[in-house]
This record gives sequence, structure tokens and C-alpha cells, in this order.
Amino acid sequence: MSNGQPAHHILSVLVENRPGVLARVSGLFARRGYNIFSLAVAPTEDPAMSRITIVVDVESSPLEQIVKQLFKLIDVVKISELDPRRSVERELMIATVRVPAEERGQVVELTNIFEGKILAVGTEAITVSLDGSPEKLDDFEELLRGYGIVELQRTGRVALPKLDKEARSRVAKGKAS
Repeated sequence: MSNGQPAHHILSVLVENRPGVLARVSGLFARRGYNIFSLAVAPTEDPAMSRITIVVDVESSPLEQIVKQLFKLIDVVKISELDPRRSVERELMIATVRVPAEERGQVVELTNIFEGKILAVGTEAITVSLDGSPEKLDDFEELLRGYGIVELQRTGRVALPKLDKEARSRVAKGKAS
């Protein structure tokens, strides 16, 4: 990528929703020495299945071998590598910022500009949340750092392929199967 940040592979791994699946999948990456940049897992529209979204650094991870190894795990149903240009990515951030009462309005305004939410207000700090693209969260986090971040948590990316125009039309009309 041109902005100096590493490019990433995004894998969407559909697995059977069983105990230990996440440990087996993440263990496979650890055994191969691949660093996971972010990992998110949750049940899908089918409660018997979960989707694991794994983001790894392109430079350190030739994925062909790891994909072959993932398919050998009995609980893995489907693996998709998502191209960031043809996928929709989102992430959630919650941050507590130490800010004196007289500057609190600036953080509230900044949060509103980024379309975030104020979750809690204390005497010396404010907790905010923001969801959006990873780049949007990076920009917001950088601006919050100027105030003094006390705690920050990001979920990691979740992603799905973008719909083509025909599929979007069917979904909008309620005809998707």
C-alpha cells in the first residue's frame, strides 16, 4: 500500500460452530509462525456455523500453504480470501479519553464529526465508540491521542464480499434466496 502501512490478506473462514474450533484455527497460524493482525469470530445467520475473519500481513504470509492446512481441519467448511477492493470491512473501537471538562466539547464534536457515540461521561474522562472502516478508525484514534487515551479496544475487522449490482438489486427487492 502506498500509505506506508502493510497490505493484508483477509481470510473469511466458515466453520462448524463447535468447541475448540477457534483454538485449532489460531493454533495452525501459530505453528506456522504467522502473526495474526486481527481476528474476529461470531455465529453466522446459521447458528450451527461461525465465521472467523482473520487478517494477516501479506509480506510474512504466503497463504497458499496455510489455506491447504486450514482445509485439513475437520470443522472448516469454506475459506474465502477477500480482496479489500471488493469487500466491505468494518471494525468497532471503544476508547476512554482523559479530558478536562473545559475541553470535553472538543472531543464530543470530534466524535460527532466521525459519526461516533458518547457512551459514558465521567468527571475527568469520556468514553466514546466508533464503527467504520479500519482507516476511519485509525484517523479517529490518531486525533484522540492528542487528548490522552486512557484505554482503547478495537474489535478487529469483520468483512464480507461486496455485492454485485444484480445481487444488490435482488436483496433490495427482497428476492434473494
